[in-house]
Amino acid sequence: MTDGGDGADGPGEGAGQYRTRIGDRELAPESLMMSYGYRPEWSEGALKSPIFQTSTFVFDSAEDGKDFFEVAYGLREQDPAETPGLIYSRLNNPDLEILEDRLTVWDDAGAAGVFESGMAAISTTLLAHLRPGDVLLHSEPLYGGTDHLLRHVLTEFGIQPVSFPVGSDRAEIEETLDRLDGGRDRLAMIYVETPANPTNTLVDLEACRAVADAAAGDGDRPIVAVDNTFLGPLWQHPLDHGADLVLYSLTKYVGGHSDLIAGACLGSEELLEPVLGLRTFMGTMAGPWTGWLVMRSLETLKLRMERQTENAVRVADFLADHPAVEEVHYLGHLEEGTAQQEIYRRQCDAPGAMVSFEVDGGEEEAFRVLNALKLVKLAVSLGSTESLAEHPATMTHADVPPEDKERMGISHAMIRLSIGIESPDDLIADLEQALAEV
Repeated sequence: MTDGGDGADGPGEGAGQYRTRIGDRELAPESLMMSYGYRPEWSEGALKSPIFQTSTFVFDSAEDGKDFFEVAYGLREQDPAETPGLIYSRLNNPDLEILEDRLTVWDDAGAAGVFESGMAAISTTLLAHLRPGDVLLHSEPLYGGTDHLLRHVLTEFGIQPVSFPVGSDRAEIEETLDRLDGGRDRLAMIYVETPANPTNTLVDLEACRAVADAAAGDGDRPIVAVDNTFLGPLWQHPLDHGADLVLYSLTKYVGGHSDLIAGACLGSEELLEPVLGLRTFMGTMAGPWTGWLVMRSLETLKLRMERQTENAVRVADFLADHPAVEEVHYLGHLEEGTAQQEIYRRQCDAPGAMVSFEVDGGEEEAFRVLNALKLVKLAVSLGSTESLAEHPATMTHADVPPEDKERMGISHAMIRLSIGIESPDDLIADLEQALAEV
């Protein structure tokens, strides 16, 4: 980030220089969410960025149009003093560009790309950086949609997914890779989701980076990509722990109101360049309305996530003491002296608001609890202001083969909770009456 200055000439003409300091004081991300990337003078003094609901943009001259297309399509290098001009909303749009500038603040990333969904962000990123014959080493379990993409879509393009269990150390990850013929030579990316969905098990990002470094040899180092949706940009910063790319379903904590679908990929400008290029031709970018809604949500992100985490601690403590609950999976309950606790202390700033637990019984008992909930809504997704509950084994991870679910620890007794901002006493009262059904 840069300090002070007049900044870019107008919206969509580069991040320019935005005020990030007052004197010697560096402004906090939650303060920058109100204005970073935008200036009211660009839009008749409008305090908030308008919604640029347009498909195309007018050029001042034919020469400008030529210049803009040459840069956008990579026909020539962009001059250092040159800023990309607006062409067409599939390529660029002020709402997306302002949002992308703003998103980089939380993760201190060089660049960001916003997509129409989290899966669009993941799919576009993987297709941009993987080629036939490549090995994609990934943690398991993953979100069900990602798991399906790796198992059933990328394999059609000759990309080989290879999994290692979450919680593995460096030696165990390398052992998995070495069991594969030519695994190290063909390794192009390590893709992890941490904490894992829905077990809340952590992946050691520094170990993943060490594996990538060791596999590089004299060639290019494999990319380390992290889905950081569960802890959001507040409670974990993968780029600080060796990751190259960080991905989000912005639908979840960042969007936070169950009223939009969006995704993002962040990292260096170099690694984002092919991702954004493929986004242009696949048309997986988000629209201006979505961009505007996410900007609205960023202003309250810290407030919401802090309250959700406070509530989740209360709920997890209640569940841990309930006789109908066999086990609670929550980062705030990790046992002292364990490898998971050590990773948590190194890698995370707070336990977040995702709580999974197993009832005494199986699917029938779990369904009784889910059907009895009154305040907590029975729905998939997570990270929103309202609390949600779902049954991973038959819902979000329904497509995962039964033997794999068993190996990953996704039991039919498991319920996944996303804790919202309601009164924690009311949430506990609702769970208490529902658990009485077991």
